[in-house]
Amino acid sequence: MTARTTRRTTAARSRIAAVGAIAVAGALILTGCGDQTDKGTSTPSGQANNSAPLFSKLPKKIQDAGVIKVGTDATYAPMEFTEGGKIVGVDPDIAAALSKQLGVTFKFESGTFDALLTGMAAGRSDVVMSSLTDTKARQEGLDDKGQKTGTGVDFVDYFSASTGILVKKGNPEGIKTLDDLCGKTVAVQRGTTYEQSAKDQSEKCKKDGKGELKIESFPTDAEAQTRVKAGGAVADLNDSPVAAYIAKTAGGGNDFEAIANPTDAGLFGIAVDKKNTELRDALKAALDATIKDGTYKAALDKWNAGSGAVTEAKVNAGQ
Repeated sequence: MTARTTRRTTAARSRIAAVGAIAVAGALILTGCGDQTDKGTSTPSGQANNSAPLFSKLPKKIQDAGVIKVGTDATYAPMEFTEGGKIVGVDPDIAAALSKQLGVTFKFESGTFDALLTGMAAGRSDVVMSSLTDTKARQEGLDDKGQKTGTGVDFVDYFSASTGILVKKGNPEGIKTLDDLCGKTVAVQRGTTYEQSAKDQSEKCKKDGKGELKIESFPTDAEAQTRVKAGGAVADLNDSPVAAYIAKTAGGGNDFEAIANPTDAGLFGIAVDKKNTELRDALKAALDATIKDGTYKAALDKWNAGSGAVTEAKVNAGQ
């Protein structure tokens, strides 16, 4: 997984790969040649079900295929990760609930996070669902310098998460807030909003005269975690449910502690090509239906992620 832009004031992110104690198949490249390995589906078959409540809202191309191809980075437990050769987690379970409303299969294929949106633009997936933060920059197709790099995407927002600061067990540096990271080294996953968040915090540290924050960026969050465990960095920045999951599972709960910052919550969204408004609106209707019938909340509660539940589906509500 991977990708991001600022979504909050002091911290932001778009999604980071977390494995913790789970052995995750390495991130796979979703670029030119389209190499992919980890795969998973939200329903047992790819057969379309035109009796499903919202099947008629889907684009004809999706109806005929019976499948929505989903780009993801399955290294970010508990949101999406590989277990027993299958992609599982919060996002696949939400997709399974959406599948019952739409009558088509959600087929997840794993690739590197920072290539997911370009992969969708190239037609390798229909949507991206990978703990991807909805930001104005992504909506408008801007890079971290504000330069136009594409047409942008629309988001169907489905989850709320705040910053999680992952530190070594016992919190030897006494980290409580992002300001406590000034003058120290942090590890982040490259291409995530937390990489930009760390840069923003570094500027704040310098402005406040507290010492520059050194940032080390890695292809996967698993590598960032390893750096923290080895003592090369004092913290890894990622999403609160992911940080909590890693702290609970890595090394039997003996490797890390998680510190949450609930004041800077941001939205995860299912990314859809801006031209594909019919699919976007079908996904929004399906999400609203699953919120109403309880299957959405059940999917979150299964992974102890209910605190991130939204009460209604919104489009492009991120900042």
